[in-house]
Amino acid sequence: QVQLVESGGGLVQAGGSLRLSCVLSGRTITSYAMGWFRQAPGKEREFVGAISRSGGSTNYADSVKGRFTISRDNAKNTVYLQMDSLKPEDTAVYYCAQSRYATTVQAPAGYNYWGQGTQVTVSS
Repeated sequence: QVQLVESGGGLVQAGGSLRLSCVLSGRTITSYAMGWFRQAPGKEREFVGAISRSGGSTNYADSVKGRFTISRDNAKNTVYLQMDSLKPEDTAVYYCAQSRYATTVQAPAGYNYWGQGTQVTVSS
């Protein structure tokens, strides 16, 4: 059974940093691309970023480009989302997901396994 568990969320002041972790069990993170999404109250789930199966390619939403970085540790079967220069508009529940594909995709429909989410709150 495939499971993804996120951690690392919390409350941080604007300009601060957080690192989210996502541990995958039941599959290796190198099986398919991995992605991060977020959902703020009253809004649709939106793409944040993704890393390809090989790890050689990453893709980010324009709103986080230059501030967020996705990486992974194959030995720990874990994907990370390093978030720097956080803004209040980054406040959301953050989800990691494993894609159906080897390459990065932005559409949620391209992902078939999801974590339960972790709350990130950025105060002004």
